[in-house]
Amino acid sequence: MSMFASMADEALFQFLHNELIQYVYNRNENGQPETPLIGQGLIERFTKDTARFKDELDVMKFICKDFWTSVFKKQIDNLRTNHQGIYVLQDNKFRLLSQLSAGKQYLEHAPKYLAFTCGLVRGGLANLGVKSIVTAEVSVMPACEWSCFIVTMCD
Repeated sequence: MSMFASMADEALFQFLHNELIQYVYNRNENGQPETPLIGQGLIERFTKDTARFKDELDVMKFICKDFWTSVFKKQIDNLRTNHQGIYVLQDNKFRLLSQLSAGKQYLEHAPKYLAFTCGLVRGGLANLGVKSIVTAEVSVMPACEWSCFIVTMCD
């Protein structure tokens, strides 16, 4: 793939993400229901030739490596767990925030850029049989942490 094609792909992805942010925030302000979870559809494509996962740790490793690489062109930098259903995924240079300034004045805008990714992860986990609550936090831009609280895992 040429450098130009890669830059064009990145620009299109950024544009799509920005439009999704505006769309979701406008719908929520008008009292319309949330949009369906996109992560579910992506996981179906990514796992069609994958063996069944043996436990939630294997599912989380798949999300951090294969899923994250497919969507964001890199793996999660760090995965931590308390072995009681809470997983923390850390991306030290999250691509959807790297376009924003590293200044503290943009920290207040960061959550709306992370909501889409929370939905992707939550939808992906749901399609893999893992019901979860996913939240995101930014303390220093463009590094992010996603906390995944596993509610239940279906067999």
